[in-house]
Amino acid sequence: MSIDLTRDGSVAIITINRPERRNAMDAAHYRALSEAWIEIRDDARIRAAIVTGAGDQAFTAGADIKSFTAAAPPLAELMLTQQGQLLNRGLELWKPVIAAVNGDCLGGGMTLMLATDIRIAAPHARFGVTEVKRGLFPANGGTQRLIRQLPHALAMELLLTGDSVDAALAERWGLINRIVPADTVMSVARNYADRICANAPLAVQAAKELALRSWDVDLPTGLRLEQLMLRLLQTSEDIQEGSLAFSEKRPPRFTGS
Repeated sequence: MSIDLTRDGSVAIITINRPERRNAMDAAHYRALSEAWIEIRDDARIRAAIVTGAGDQAFTAGADIKSFTAAAPPLAELMLTQQGQLLNRGLELWKPVIAAVNGDCLGGGMTLMLATDIRIAAPHARFGVTEVKRGLFPANGGTQRLIRQLPHALAMELLLTGDSVDAALAERWGLINRIVPADTVMSVARNYADRICANAPLAVQAAKELALRSWDVDLPTGLRLEQLMLRLLQTSEDIQEGSLAFSEKRPPRFTGS
């Protein structure tokens, strides 16, 4: 019962390892998950990450409801807005994250997936924010990201009914990138990660940051931010390596500098 973080070359893999509880997470698991995301953010050797769940039944069912509804935390904790940051709650992580959805992706699992960049799913996966069926609502970005990533009527259908949808419908709605055979979910996710890691890491992170920040700025401001970031990257060693590799007809060797 743990949050497992492994590194294979430039790729970090987070496995939510609690299959006996459908990979649901209590407070201790959320703390460990926060620490894993921070390590990925701060380790310059890591260029991309994959998050998945143990077993073949669930990506994660999200919060272990029983552990959180038994007793509310002290009200003072509400003001600790930087405590226990997660990918879907407050943490700024510009390295690409791929969700390998190997089973049900419900509640907090769905809000976690919504904060990832590329999503690969098994055919039997289901997706939903079911919290309203239990007297709650999908926090940690559920009410914020769904409405940005889906058309209004579809987002509100999920938020207000608490119903789940199958992988085929999730793919048609654009919630996930691809459905692949269950036994290939991780290998396909890894293929995406390897292709990303072959690119210039500073450029990849800049592209992700600019794309996500575009949600909060007007177009002229976004275009100006692009211009400034591009000018900054023009001073990098990687842009010189990319140009040289192109002229020499060889794969580039990017260092992130």
